[in-house]
Amino acid sequence: MSANIIDGNSIAAQIQEEVAREVQRLKQKQIHPCLAVVAVRKDGVSECYVGNKDRVCEAAGIRFLKVEVNAGAPEQALLDEIDKLNQDPNVHGILLQLPIPHSMNQERIVERISPRKDVDGFHPENIGKLLMGLDCLAPCTASGIPELITRSGINMAGKHAVIVGRSNLVGKPLMNLLIRKGDKANCTVTCCHSGTDHLANHTRQADILIAAIGVPHFVTVGMVKEGATVIDVGINRLDDLEHSLGYRLVGDVDYEEVREVADNITPVPGGVGPISVAMMIRNTVKAARLQTFL
Repeated sequence: MSANIIDGNSIAAQIQEEVAREVQRLKQKQIHPCLAVVAVRKDGVSECYVGNKDRVCEAAGIRFLKVEVNAGAPEQALLDEIDKLNQDPNVHGILLQLPIPHSMNQERIVERISPRKDVDGFHPENIGKLLMGLDCLAPCTASGIPELITRSGINMAGKHAVIVGRSNLVGKPLMNLLIRKGDKANCTVTCCHSGTDHLANHTRQADILIAAIGVPHFVTVGMVKEGATVIDVGINRLDDLEHSLGYRLVGDVDYEEVREVADNITPVPGGVGPISVAMMIRNTVKAARLQTFL
């Protein structure tokens, strides 16, 4: 019997509706949440991502500001723009659209964003608070995964969660989120990576298996315990001349095979991706409350 498909679009819509209601409450107090996206590279993929953020913000009633910096400009020009946004009381969230040119220091730029406006949750102060179990603006994809699981009616408490991938964007923050106390966490967590010996021995023990390693179809059916919940964070582009676009998107999980043994699974696309954007606007509203002491 095939797994239940976790519909990321539907759950993202729930979160977006909740955010829209909160935005209306803030507007009644003369606070209009605003997100600024700083874009450096101008290409089709980046433009698509920025446009998607704009549409989601508009639907939720959040003001959207796009700040463009020429890709050939010095790094200081980008830092100056971030400084302006940090000082603008009408801007509540700042997001750096990645990737940026190799000539710019991404770590230094992220650290320049005010921690209270860091809706991506990548600033060292927010990561430090996350590690300590304190309230903070947490990374969007990592914080969205417990939402996907619990809103699908799956109890996480006491379950063994195995994460495949140790990136700063997903693996590390997710590990710290899942070991917290609470109804959307309280898991026993194993974090595996490219240096893990006998990887399948670990993944086959997972009640909840999260694949975030960035390799197409890396997680195969032999790596998954029967009845597991499988969350596929990966999004990889494979050439496919039979597809109208000339390519297709696939995850880190061999979806067609794994869905036959898992109880629950996220598709790619339509799984984790929509949740990440929904958590971005939720962080924007949270940032607005933090800055206005509500």
